Amino acid sequence: MIRPLYDWTMAQAERPYASRFLAFLSFLESSVFPIPPDVLLIPMVLGARARAWYYATLCTVASVVGGLAGYLIGAYLFELVGQPILEFYDYVEQFNDFERIYQQWGLWIVFLAGFTPFPFKVITIASGVAGLDLVTFMIASTLARGARFFLVAGLLWQFGPPIRGFIERNLGWLTVLFFVLLFGGFLAVRYL
Repeated sequence: MIRPLYDWTMAQAERPYASRFLAFLSFLESSVFPIPPDVLLIPMVLGARARAWYYATLCTVASVVGGLAGYLIGAYLFELVGQPILEFYDYVEQFNDFERIYQQWGLWIVFLAGFTPFPFKVITIASGVAGLDLVTFMIASTLARGARFFLVAGLLWQFGPPIRGFIERNLGWLTVLFFVLLFGGFLAVRYL
């Protein structure tokens, strides 16, 4: 079942709409959607290595703009939804402590989450809720997302054929590993 999906995705790398879909997925992943754009970025770069830097740039820009949307969700919807919940459970003081810590370490939190497989939308929304300085947020997001997507694209550009062969030989195990990491990230958000 995974192999036909992989083959289809590889075939889509040179289609005219593939870049738009990659940008759309990158935008959504940074604000509301759980699937990272790497699921498209990797096969697209492997299918069209000459476009690796274009795809990395596209992912970075769309992800940062999507992160801004997440930031705005946190900044403007928190009062409507989050604040009443905090008051109901009498967690206002704990939240104020969280905001102080986030203000102090927010740059590093955004950078680390933006570079790792951690669900970035959690951090973008939390940044808006905590009122992290918008310029700091945008700089950290741009650096982290750019470093992540350009690293992936660069490795695939440099070592594409051997990596593609490795992926194709181990597709089943790599799919399982991907979902374990994805769900592990969500569990980390929930319990850490």
